[in-house]
Amino acid sequence: MKDPVRKLAVLGSPIAHSRSPALHRAAYRVLGLPWEYGSAEVASGELGGFLSGLDDSWRGLSLTMPLKREILPLLGGRDAVTDLVGAANTVLFDDGRVLGFNTDVYGAEMMLAECLPGTLRRALILGSGATASSMLAALARRGVEEVVVAARTPENAGGLITVADRLGVAIAVGGFDTDPGAPDVVVSTLPGTAESGGGFSQELRSSVPLVDIAYDPWPSAVAGHWLEAGGVVNSGLGMLIHQAIAQVRIFVGGDPGRVLPDEEGVLAAMREAALGRS
Repeated sequence: MKDPVRKLAVLGSPIAHSRSPALHRAAYRVLGLPWEYGSAEVASGELGGFLSGLDDSWRGLSLTMPLKREILPLLGGRDAVTDLVGAANTVLFDDGRVLGFNTDVYGAEMMLAECLPGTLRRALILGSGATASSMLAALARRGVEEVVVAARTPENAGGLITVADRLGVAIAVGGFDTDPGAPDVVVSTLPGTAESGGGFSQELRSSVPLVDIAYDPWPSAVAGHWLEAGGVVNSGLGMLIHQAIAQVRIFVGGDPGRVLPDEEGVLAAMREAALGRS
């Protein structure tokens, strides 16, 4: 008996740049599943209406900005990581239930381990949205004890402060002119076109590595400032790939920790897709 066609999609606004469809389609090809994965432009305030229009053929959704917090009151259950950071990037439809998961923390932790395997104690985070909360949790898992947050609107960073308190991480929040001190890493959670970042000193940009969750356009505006200073830059493709494979585990087996059949082959196919080679 053939596997039924199941539908999935990534939602957000803007969404045209997303590489999630390419990654997920590559994964389901390797797994031999006839699943459809698309994308949909869904702006703030439109998520409830979108969900109400789905039928039983839908298996799940990937969420990007501005929906990772808007989904929370629409969920019938959620994992511990979602509760910790107050944001979900994954929705699973399971026997009439709408379940939420956060795979961003896992993706960020894996990315940090790959590009910065050394000791981390202090970090500068650019931005204060839902992804910043996930990055904060990943940094705490890597041993970071103190963060400085530079945000366009510092007064909107209450959610991030709450997460830091839960994790026992010291946090200071300010604008983009804030003194970053001496961080071990700078993490940008800003959109790729955001110009903030050029105000940081030449010394900081040349000596402290940047981890930028953006990947399109590339280099991002922030990464461009680091490259101009001769600094080390890591793009968000690593996080994208690792959070996506955790999503595939959820959609296929209902559990972000359940290893996929031929997971090495799936991961290789997703890496090729992320680079536009499939």
